[in-house]
Amino acid sequence: MVSKASTPIVILVVLIIAVLSLAGGGFYLYQQERAKNLQLQDQIEEISTKQRITETKLKESEKLISDLQLKLKDASSQIDILNTGLQQEKTARQEALAKMDQLRMDLEQQKKSRSDLETKLNQAQTDVRKTQAQLRELESQRVELETKVKNLETESQGVELGKIEVVPEAVVSKAKTKRIPAPSPTVTEKKEKAAPAISAVEGKVLVINKDYNFVVMNLGSKDGIKIGNTFAIYHNNKYVGDVKVEKVHDSMAAAGVISGDINKVSEGDKIVQKVK
Repeated sequence: MVSKASTPIVILVVLIIAVLSLAGGGFYLYQQERAKNLQLQDQIEEISTKQRITETKLKESEKLISDLQLKLKDASSQIDILNTGLQQEKTARQEALAKMDQLRMDLEQQKKSRSDLETKLNQAQTDVRKTQAQLRELESQRVELETKVKNLETESQGVELGKIEVVPEAVVSKAKTKRIPAPSPTVTEKKEKAAPAISAVEGKVLVINKDYNFVVMNLGSKDGIKIGNTFAIYHNNKYVGDVKVEKVHDSMAAAGVISGDINKVSEGDKIVQKVK
């Protein structure tokens, strides 16, 4: 009886012990799970923090990339501008080199022209000296002729003679001529007034300047040449054009071409004053 009554108690006790053991084990497992959950939450929080940091860094990286892209675009634009400027400088340099070559050629041409002009000037000076010597001789002849005219006027005893204009004859060739005094007037001629005699001044071309379209002649103020006088030019006795005196020296004058072709004029061509 006692053993039958104790059996349920033992079983109950065993059950209680089992329940307590299960409860203790469950509580222990719960504590472990809770600890794991807390640990996991800490890890999740840490991971979230790291994720936020990573996202922040990612945004900063994206912003940095965007800034770098803008800078790269600006750098590309500047490179294009520099390339354009470099190309322009190359073009300008080539043009400058071409101009320098042209200037060298022009300088060489100018040197050659200067040498030619110096040669012609030396020749002209030589011709001028010869012309001056011939003019002095002509002046002597003119004085002699004027003396003869005065003597004739004295001998005519009041007979009215025509005005005789003595003009120094420019040197066209090396041949020298003298003016022969007119014979004494007859009785019939004494009753008439003699017409004035006008002789055209002649000379020759010393220098030709085709660039500025003018010539230099061997006539000057000593020959009665004035600014504005016009002359006709003859090449081999063929008319080629007219010139007008623009500048006068003692034994030379410069005249600009007003008609005709200067290319047809040669040094030594005859020039004749056009008398109005």
